[in-house]
Amino acid sequence: MHKFIISLICCLLPVFAHADTVALRDDAPDRHVVVKGDTLWDISAQFFKDPWKWPQIWGMNKDTIKDPHWIYPGDVIVLDRSSNTLRIGEDSSSAAAATPNTDNVVRLSPKTNVQDSEHQAIASISGNVIAPFLSRPLVIEDGALLGTPTLVGAYDGRVLLGNGDTAYAQGLQQHQGVNWQLFRLGKVLLDPDSKEILGREAIYLGDAKVEKFDDVSTVKITKATQEINKGDHLAPATDEIIDNYIPRAPDGEISARVISIYGGVLQAGQNAIITLNKGKRDGLASGHVLALYRKGDIAMVNGKPVSLPNVRNGLLFVFRTFDKVAYGLVLQTRLPVELLDNARTP
Repeated sequence: MHKFIISLICCLLPVFAHADTVALRDDAPDRHVVVKGDTLWDISAQFFKDPWKWPQIWGMNKDTIKDPHWIYPGDVIVLDRSSNTLRIGEDSSSAAAATPNTDNVVRLSPKTNVQDSEHQAIASISGNVIAPFLSRPLVIEDGALLGTPTLVGAYDGRVLLGNGDTAYAQGLQQHQGVNWQLFRLGKVLLDPDSKEILGREAIYLGDAKVEKFDDVSTVKITKATQEINKGDHLAPATDEIIDNYIPRAPDGEISARVISIYGGVLQAGQNAIITLNKGKRDGLASGHVLALYRKGDIAMVNGKPVSLPNVRNGLLFVFRTFDKVAYGLVLQTRLPVELLDNARTP
């Protein structure tokens, strides 16, 4: 019933589509049968040149789609070339549940009634790359470090800690649970234009479990991604995973700069994680898609240096936002993304 309603909306509400149409790919198929592992982004990209134009592609208003959990493996995605939109159709091999014969008598055939589960629904984008970043501390903003629990020592006076080691921490609150994440302060995130300090990177070190709460609590390191030291910090762990993103362009004009690439490298390719110097206060939200631009080269014209126009280089998907910064996944790129590259409303 749920999928029927979605299909009906797609057919009956073309007025919700934006006036600017999306361009079909030259090799766009007429239909696609959804399989496990598909994403809504990948499916849209099979048909259209701009998969981020979500409302137009699905023939809906941007406020109509609140949750992408409505397409499942086995569904048939049909391209309506008259309106340049996609809809959920039916597989011709199973559509004939009732078949008329030459005597105009309808013979009913058995048909399995399957109740879809949200857990079987395909995601809007692949969560494999961003999943580890959804619950980890990534940025420590102004004032947030005050009162943060800290490792103050280790069993047997060890200096470096790893899996299975026992350590002691000060400032843990019992009401925040027994599971914690360890992090270390990284580089200062500085706005390249205004020079404002946007926060500090938080380098994820691993996980710890409290064995005894006290003024100085006893914790056991349950996971270590790198060496853990006295003075490192702890943050409450969370199991919250958000995967119901709807890729869409920001409502207003956003112009951001790439200020960090995860891993401390200077260039980023497809599926890399990058940090922007804009966040919630600037209107960015999870699910926003931005166009990436490489700064134009300097050419010599009549003996004088001339700045060439910036070149559109790819697409970025914002998946986590803080007040002053945001983290994004590079979805498409022709050339490596570099520090200080521009990310703008497409």
